[in-house]
Parts: sequence; structure tokens; C-alpha cells
Amino acid sequence: MTAPIQLKAFPMPVLDNLTTLIRKARALHDAPHPNGPVLNIEALKATPKLTLPVKPSSEEEDLHHALFESGLYLARQDAWATLGERIRAADAARAMTPGGVPEAEILAEGARADAITAATRAVNAGDELGAVSIMNDMHLVLDETPGDHGVAYVVAMAHIDIGWAWRGEGWRQDIPAAHRAAFFRHFKSASDLIDRFDAFELDSPMLAAARCALLAAETRPRTRASDDYEDLIDLAPCMAKYMRALGNHMLPRWFGSYERLDHEARRTMERTADVWGRGGYSWTYLDALLVDDEAFALLDADLFCAGLRDILSRQTDQHTANVLAAYTGTALEPEGVNVEARARIADCFDWIVTDHLREVHPRVWYAAKGVWATRLDDQDRLTKGRQRASTALDRHARGLPPVTAPAARDTSGS
Repeated sequence: MTAPIQLKAFPMPVLDNLTTLIRKARALHDAPHPNGPVLNIEALKATPKLTLPVKPSSEEEDLHHALFESGLYLARQDAWATLGERIRAADAARAMTPGGVPEAEILAEGARADAITAATRAVNAGDELGAVSIMNDMHLVLDETPGDHGVAYVVAMAHIDIGWAWRGEGWRQDIPAAHRAAFFRHFKSASDLIDRFDAFELDSPMLAAARCALLAAETRPRTRASDDYEDLIDLAPCMAKYMRALGNHMLPRWFGSYERLDHEARRTMERTADVWGRGGYSWTYLDALLVDDEAFALLDADLFCAGLRDILSRQTDQHTANVLAAYTGTALEPEGVNVEARARIADCFDWIVTDHLREVHPRVWYAAKGVWATRLDDQDRLTKGRQRASTALDRHARGLPPVTAPAARDTSGS
């Protein structure tokens, strides 16, 4: 048997266990904030004045941080058997944060964080041997946890992350041949690991999600993308993240077309109706509309808006309310294909704020639009997010349509 890998020790305080971390996070969320900032707005339609507290750290963010740190800590302690067990248990239980992010994936993200940071430095320096050496060290943990698909998932996702670091986000023709070759090598290593396990036999959504992530390196991904995502969503219909990923991957820039996007949105809605009502249609379209203006072409706006209502009647956390408020109130472009649909979606901002929004999460509002185009530190992200929310809610209070409404800027007086 290969000798146990001795990872470099990193000085850090001893962390509480995951249960204690989550308990503290929830206590922090529930604690009153008498001196914290608030946004006061007058709601429309003669409803009472709303006082919306601004939460610099929301329950969703606190739990995400706790889970990430737990995965990071266990990896640094070489406690891979314990880590694998926690990841597998969270995956089997479909454990999610209040906003619907799979806990297993967050634990795994923390577990591979050190390796990804070091390997990305090597990639940025053009040092392929350095990146390979880091991953070779990670593979040694598989010898200590044979048959553990939780640990295998961590290592496979590390390969996928490093593969994307080599490839970058540019068009295929702009990527150096050596970088493309490294991308495919890492994805092949990830695929070899995932192929050792059957997602359905193990009842494992995370393995099915990894299979979908590997589509980017497939020779003929269009022929299997729908089937792979169908398998994934059938395993975890409660997890909206996977429906959002499906919609994005059904765009022509990936593995589909606008016709396939609409078809899959309707098919997903039907298959998840017992969980989301009409929300599956909206989840599938949500990210696609943000990144591709032409995705509006076949959108059934009435169905999409009805789906938003069904989502918020079922997933009542404030993270989701902030996501959809920021989406309808600030993220979408007001002009472009299918202006009528854009106007219907913008109209949803009113009832989302009035009926569902009870606190403001600045990071959500910051990330709602253009987050990939800037590199701000966390305090600047909080400031920018608070400004976006304040502007949108001020327009709402003054009876003005959101900036996402067609011709809204013409009525703003600015």
C-alpha cells in the first residue's frame, strides 16, 4: 500500500465540528442587530412601511462558510475517511443550505481548496509539471480510502477545476494548444475516477453532477447532455442548482439550441411539478436569460412568472427572495429580444419585494449582474451590493418601474 501522504501543515486555530459551526451560524443569523443598517422604503399599494435590515452576512453565507471551513479543516488534518463519510452522508440525505446549495458539494469544495490554490499558481506560471505533482499527491489519498466515492469526488472535481484553469474562459481558437491538451488530460483523469462508480446504484446526485460537468470535454456532448441532466435532476429534483445548470448548458454556445432550451424547461417543469409546481420552467431559464439575450425568443413569460411565484411559495428563505428580487429588479437588460416578456418579468419585482423580501443581502445583489467582470475585495462587494439594492428599492418606493423594465430609464428622471 502506498505510504500515507503527509500534507503540509498550515497554522490555523482548531475549528469546531460541523454541528457546532452550523449552530453558531444560525445563532448569529437569528441574533438581533439593533445598530445595523436598514433600508426604509414605502411599499406600493398603500401597504405599511417596510423596514428591511441589511445583513452583511446572511444565514446562507454563514452556513456555506461553515461547511467550506469544515471540509478544508478535515483535509488539512488528513482526516479523509471522516471527510468522505460526511460528504457521502450529506449527498445521500440531499442536505442543502437554505438557498438550495448541496452541502456535499460545499464540503468537497473546501476539501480541495488548498490543492486548487497551489495548482492554479502553477498553471498561471505555465508550470504543468508543478500542477501535475500536486494532483499526484492528491491521488495518494485514494489509496487510504479505497472505494470511497466521496473522496473520489473531491479528487475528480479538483481535476475539473484545474482543467478549467488551463483552458480559461476564452473561445476555443484562442486557447494555446498546450493549454487545451492539459485541459483534456485533467478532464480524462476526472472521468476515469467518476467512471468507477454508478450514480444511481449509489443514489448519489453529486456523482451525476460531476458527469454533467465533464460534458465540456466530451467529443459529442450534444447527444448525451439532455440524458445526463435528466438523470441528475431525477436524483435530486429539490436542488434548483442543477436545473439552472441545465438551462445554461442548453444554450447554443454549449450543447443545445433555443428550441432545446425551451423543450427542456417544459420537460423539467413536468418532471418536478410535485416539488416546484411550475418553478422548474423558471429555474431552467433563469441563468440562460442572463447570459444570452436570444434566449428570450421562445420564453413563455406568463409561465415563467407563474413559476417564480411557485418557487417563492415553496422555498421561503431570504436568500432565494434576494436572488429573485435582484434578478427581476436589477440584473436583466430592459431592451432586446421579446420586450413584452422582459416587461412581464420586471413587473414581478413589485410583488417579490412586497410579499417576500424581508432583509437585504448585499453580496447577492452584487453578484446578480456582471460579477465576473470585476475583481473587488469583499468590503467593496458589500458596498456595491448595498448600493444596487438601495437604488432598486428606492425606485420601488417612489412608484417607478425597476431599471429592468423596458424604457424604465426614460421615466427615472435621470
